[in-house]
Amino acid sequence: MDVMSRREFLARTAAAGAAGGAALALPSTAFAAEPDAAEQVGTFIDLSLCAGCGACTTACRDKNSARFPEPVEDIPDNWPLGKHEDWSDKRDLTDRLTPYNWSFIERVEIEGRTINIPRRCMHCDNPPCANLCPFSVQEKQPSGAVVINEAGCMGGAKCRDVCPWDIPQRQAGVGLYLKLAPGLIGGGVMYKCDLCADLLDEGRPPACVSACPTGALQSGPKAEMERRARARAEEIGGHTYGIDENGGTSTFYVSPVSFERIDAAIARRKADLPEGMRTSVPGMAPEVENYLDTSEGIAKSYAIAPIAGIAAAAWAARSAWKGGSE
Repeated sequence: MDVMSRREFLARTAAAGAAGGAALALPSTAFAAEPDAAEQVGTFIDLSLCAGCGACTTACRDKNSARFPEPVEDIPDNWPLGKHEDWSDKRDLTDRLTPYNWSFIERVEIEGRTINIPRRCMHCDNPPCANLCPFSVQEKQPSGAVVINEAGCMGGAKCRDVCPWDIPQRQAGVGLYLKLAPGLIGGGVMYKCDLCADLLDEGRPPACVSACPTGALQSGPKAEMERRARARAEEIGGHTYGIDENGGTSTFYVSPVSFERIDAAIARRKADLPEGMRTSVPGMAPEVENYLDTSEGIAKSYAIAPIAGIAAAAWAARSAWKGGSE
């Protein structure tokens, strides 16, 4: 992805703000066109085969380590909260999502049985994170991967707010906001699994799939992965997840135990964590309504488009007042 200059960023955002009135008339589903399902890649995750070895997490970290954030030494606090999110001294954590760890193995105990669950972005069919990003730096690509343009991300964390699973994680002290208004606008950069979009473009599977030694992770045409998930669930008398949740996703789980019980076990684990780390362990609610179909989601989709334009206009006016030029 191309890196935008500050001038280009402001120009694009101001244009978006100027068009905000028109955006108010659009239904929420108009914010992002859904790619052709026939071209999309899906993943099938069989929890009955996952040994919890962590090979998928290691492969993800190895592949993406060059993209991990390197924040400035003196990270500015955000107004008005007076704090910031910094995971740079916890970059070795592999048991939760962080800006340095985009997938992990969730382990839950259910009646003496350990269930290992590879967790990362679900890559929704109609992702609210991409549709409601005020700076339009998230998109669902034709491959089905939902990706963040880290060069343009301001770290406002709206994507995490609207994600049913709290997937994107924020690192302060990096990104475009440091060049614009550190402490006032933005809060860093958001990071998450991008389904190895570059590998998909080459016709190759995601790194986690290639690394799995048991075949618990599979990838291929989305319709085929869904068919396999349904067939496997019927074979073992199990349960599926991801087919309908949040309006449908590109990730299909099959479990020998119900996802209601899995979600309850995850909730108990989260309750024991410090408050600041709870969003780094995503829940797995069995029935997740698409955020864009809720009254709050619809209201935000109508109102959020002008926000970026207003911020950009303010900065354009400030720059003009200072007489600066680039």
